[in-house]
Amino acid sequence: MKTFLGLPTYAPRGVGQLRGDEPFPVAARRELGNEQLRRNLGHATRTIRAKRAAVVGEVPDWEELRRAGEALKAATMARLPELLTQLEEQVTARGGHVHWARDANEANAIVADLVRAAGADEVVKVKSMATQEIGLNEALEAQGIAAWETDLAELIVQLGHDKPSHILVPAIHRNRTEIRDIFLREMPSVPADLTDEPRQLAMAAREHLRRKFLSAKVAISGANFAVAETGTLAVVESEGNGRMCLTLPPTLITVMGIEKLVPTWTDLEVFLQLLPRSSTGERMNPYTSLWTGVTPGDGPQDFHLVLLDNGRTAVLADEVGRSALHCIRCSACLNVCPVYERTGGHAYGSVYPGPIGAVLSPQLTGVEDNASLPYASSLCGACFDACPVRIDIPALLVHLRARHVEESGPSAEAASMAAVSWVMAKPGRFRSGEKLMRIGRLLGRRRDRISALPPPLSAWTASRDLPRPPAQSFREWWATRDD
Repeated sequence: MKTFLGLPTYAPRGVGQLRGDEPFPVAARRELGNEQLRRNLGHATRTIRAKRAAVVGEVPDWEELRRAGEALKAATMARLPELLTQLEEQVTARGGHVHWARDANEANAIVADLVRAAGADEVVKVKSMATQEIGLNEALEAQGIAAWETDLAELIVQLGHDKPSHILVPAIHRNRTEIRDIFLREMPSVPADLTDEPRQLAMAAREHLRRKFLSAKVAISGANFAVAETGTLAVVESEGNGRMCLTLPPTLITVMGIEKLVPTWTDLEVFLQLLPRSSTGERMNPYTSLWTGVTPGDGPQDFHLVLLDNGRTAVLADEVGRSALHCIRCSACLNVCPVYERTGGHAYGSVYPGPIGAVLSPQLTGVEDNASLPYASSLCGACFDACPVRIDIPALLVHLRARHVEESGPSAEAASMAAVSWVMAKPGRFRSGEKLMRIGRLLGRRRDRISALPPPLSAWTASRDLPRPPAQSFREWWATRDD
């Protein structure tokens, strides 16, 4: 078995939402035809960008904070095995229980067993990308356990029998009228005269969820951060639903990717400045919940931490690709990406959409299982400029494209490039090639562009035109010049 820094490297196995159902270009083409989706996304991302720019502009040392976040993440990844061991020791010493899950199957089985042990057949959930990644809701449903999302946007997605399309704002593709219609159709006891006014929608959701909070025996959360030196977990959120889940039920289960560690409390200070500004455009999160193990008489009395690998150690073994694990799930890269803004998150076919999804999902599954995602970018670089921990996503995209070419074996594209390289290696071959290109002048005479070629070259002209070869080459023109 391969190892990295003393850890076995595990690839995902079993259920989950990491693999795309179809190539990105196919899904994107369909989503581009949805005008309502594009209007919803355009309005939402412009609003978030403006809020973020305002609060980031207030911080005189923003670039220094970004560099500090980048350095802390790199240092943490280099010490990950010892920090994970330290975290386990601290959580256990404070009355918690730690479980290790190699993949989605193991994580889901652990959680289901814990829920049944608590005598529950339903759970309330804090918004969590890790539990979406492993398909936890679906796995629990198969075991007869109902999982209720309590984040407003996640609730909208769940009641709408939909999938999230954004890391931070899962229902960003829905407008207020669509949300009202979902509530009227799916939410029991909702007033028949419910309007699409935001306050009314929020109050309807609050009344629906309050009964769940007060009756739940088990809550499930993710974690934004974990402090290795004390065993402290952190969840940041804006609505207060997370605080309800983290404090009311007697049993709390946290599913956390192994990369979410920070070594010390001082390190956490940096990320609690970077994350809210980059995600919600706020100076600080309205709710920052921190807990350390079990406190007698206060909060959950049975705490379980599930540490999830699911391909992360395999990513860590890639010296270039591992920086994708620095991501703090702020979604700033999605909000500035011109591709995401036009296609939405569903086109990516993975729980992680947008630029970070294009570099993270293929690595978690193996590039060939999500081979089209590294090409879902114009390489404009806006994502790197926005990233609070300076992940060089454009460089990672190029790296993964190269890996795809290497791993996919011989192809028409590779053969074509090899042939072109051979022709251009010698002046005589290049001159002969220029003359042969003139045959192409038989095509495209009407528009002076070649818009259709036979297979396999049709894969190129299906998306773009070729210029018609010139009647005279540069070399020939140069030879006719008067000195």
